[in-house]
Amino acid sequence: MVHSAEIVQVAAQVGTYLDDTYLEQVDTRVIAVGEQNGTPWAAVEHCLFHPQGGGQPADRGLLDDTEIVPVRDRESGLVVAVAPEGGTLPSLAVGRRVRARIDMDARTAHAALHTAGHLVEAAGRTQGWEMVASNHFPGQARIEFRTPQPDTRLADPEGREEATAALRAAVATAIADDLPVLARHEGEGRRVVHLGTLHHAPCGGTHVRSLGDLAEVVLPTLKVKKGRVRVSYTATHRSR
Repeated sequence: MVHSAEIVQVAAQVGTYLDDTYLEQVDTRVIAVGEQNGTPWAAVEHCLFHPQGGGQPADRGLLDDTEIVPVRDRESGLVVAVAPEGGTLPSLAVGRRVRARIDMDARTAHAALHTAGHLVEAAGRTQGWEMVASNHFPGQARIEFRTPQPDTRLADPEGREEATAALRAAVATAIADDLPVLARHEGEGRRVVHLGTLHHAPCGGTHVRSLGDLAEVVLPTLKVKKGRVRVSYTATHRSR
């Protein structure tokens, strides 16, 4: 984590990445710079970059032609751009105009996995389960549930496959219905993501426009570990 040194900030930062998953580039300006332990960083006014958090990986991005990694600076609250390991960040003065760009293939891959995670959670809730953990990283994506009431299907392989089949059916139906995916700021500024009327949850991630954007959503047979139901999954974004 990058921590702030002395900061001069000239404007509030706008979380543009929360407003439009599919916005690939924006012209903006540097609003703050700093460094900590010799590592320089810069923050831009219209932040296109999703930092790692909420179970979602960080975007890949560029400021002008320089590769950057976005992280959230705890002291200032800003999403700041730092050079990836082994790279360098050029000197960027406050007020300088820059072009921010994201790797759209990585963005849509992350958005598909994150949205599919919400959908798996919704499917689990139809079984009477409650989510206790989530991970939307490629190759690691999973939702973990607890079962407030005993579920006898989970005690043997045949029952676990039966329960998984119910999840798969619920996921497939919602995708076939192409439910809209909308983010709204509700009560005390909380950002809440809605999958049509099927499901809603507070979330600061990126998401697809509707569930029809999801492709190849695969759920292997669930596992039960340490009293938790673990549902792993994969998902991709349909061709744009």
